[in-house]
Amino acid sequence: MPAGPPPAMQHRTVGVPVAVGPDCTLAAPVSACYRRRSMLSAVVSALHVLALALGLPSVFLRGRALKGPLDRDGLRRLFAADTVWGVAAALWLVTGLLRAFGGLEKGTAFYMASSLFWLKMGLFLGVVALEIRPMVTFIRWRTAVRRGTLPDTSGARALYHLNHVELALVVVIVFVASFMARGF
Repeated sequence: MPAGPPPAMQHRTVGVPVAVGPDCTLAAPVSACYRRRSMLSAVVSALHVLALALGLPSVFLRGRALKGPLDRDGLRRLFAADTVWGVAAALWLVTGLLRAFGGLEKGTAFYMASSLFWLKMGLFLGVVALEIRPMVTFIRWRTAVRRGTLPDTSGARALYHLNHVELALVVVIVFVASFMARGF
């Protein structure tokens, strides 16, 4: 991170830099405002990485559950992994949008001009599109279990394969993000 605040956060009055922004008044010193924004940026970045740390193993465990017996215990494991995967995906999306468009990272112009950013977004949309079938299926299965019946799990094998494609795409997204962050 640069030593001083980005130019967008600087406003000079009588030679003294002061912060401009929704969380900083013109009377606030730049260093205090910049420190708060840097801390917020660090927290959002950490949550973004945490989303990956939650999501990757949960989608892997969801695949394992799909491959195993889908009795009541197997469905419980599947639903638990699927819930964590859903939470991780939502956290990943929200923190990613904040990082790209919330003025916390490199700036919107950097992301808009990056072909790797658009590749990453395309891959993410691919994961979302692939997730529609499992999501709808698992909602039906959860409804059946709540009603006290075991669902028809004959489509589990196809969902297992979809799950692994999603897992592979997430891994590719991580590599694309790493190259993008380094300016490639």
